[in-house]
Amino acid sequence: MHRSKFARLFLPLAAILALALFAVACGGDDDDDDAPAATSAPTAAATTAGTTAAASVAPPATPAKAATLRLGYFANVTHAQALIEVADGSLATELGTNVKLETKIFNAGPAAIEAMFAGELDATYIGPNPAINAFIQSKGEAIRIVSGTASAGALFVVRSDRNINGPADLANKKFATPQLGNTQDVALRAYLKANNLKTKDDGGNVTILPTANADTLTLFQKGDIDGAWVPEPWATRLLLEAGGKVLVDERTLWPNGDFVTTHLIVSTKYLKDHPDVVEALVRANAKTTQYIEKNPEQAKAAVNKAITDLTGKGLTQATIDGAWKNLRFTYDPIASSLTKSAQDAYDAGLLRDKPDLKGIYSLDILNKVLVQLSLPAVKE
Repeated sequence: MHRSKFARLFLPLAAILALALFAVACGGDDDDDDAPAATSAPTAAATTAGTTAAASVAPPATPAKAATLRLGYFANVTHAQALIEVADGSLATELGTNVKLETKIFNAGPAAIEAMFAGELDATYIGPNPAINAFIQSKGEAIRIVSGTASAGALFVVRSDRNINGPADLANKKFATPQLGNTQDVALRAYLKANNLKTKDDGGNVTILPTANADTLTLFQKGDIDGAWVPEPWATRLLLEAGGKVLVDERTLWPNGDFVTTHLIVSTKYLKDHPDVVEALVRANAKTTQYIEKNPEQAKAAVNKAITDLTGKGLTQATIDGAWKNLRFTYDPIASSLTKSAQDAYDAGLLRDKPDLKGIYSLDILNKVLVQLSLPAVKE
């Protein structure tokens, strides 16, 4: 067995184990500390103006039988498609009158996975590591990734007064990541390894402090940490509100600057029972992605309004502008990056067993939709 920090990753889910359900490792890649805990969100009726559905070039194939779709997402900029398509009603339009849409807002990936394993959720927008862990711990049975949604949007930001200009300056410093084993935590550990550095718990001299994003901002401002590897919009907030500087834009570490940040997963059972509903969901996501690409200013405004409506507090214009330019919204799941992230997590001792992700993707529906929309197919 691979020696790991695995046990610490599973402690929060003891209750799930007690119910004899699957265990899932933590990894809130797109955790939103400002969002409320899991709550139901109002589902808007379709509107006649400004909807992404109105931009369709292919008529929707309305699901033939009555069904309910229980969809999860976060009140975070990295979940832009969900925020837009739920608020403007275009997802409800795509699903048709035979499908009842129920939405739930989460603020951490593990909570969404727990809900899915407990049979309370059918699909969710989520970061990569919770999906990896759900797949591995259910022995490939529980979930499938059916579409990509967002790429990039993670930065290693350091204090400007600490004279940190490259890997050689990281020794004897303290850095925050959102959560032990989450995507940014794995990315920092892989970066240290690539530069022949080790963390203190592995006999080195670099300290990593898993810290909630909101607390990271406070610690950064007070000078209690030297930097942080964080997702948007927190990276931009460290720059704007704490005077940080970018040491590493994670895009520079990946081919073509692309790596998965958020994707859309469904329970395997729901995919089998309701492929037509999943197709409508995937089609709505693809159309909303096109809308975002063609109308970035309107999309930013819609996302920020949705965040404000859900949390009571939106992002400043400077923050959403900064975060937006570091993200790319895409229906491509960027499968190669998920494989590498899983391997990096294993190498860092954060996965118990060597990852085998064969079967985690189910992209036939996505590629069918892309043909309908005259868009190029994607590959696993």
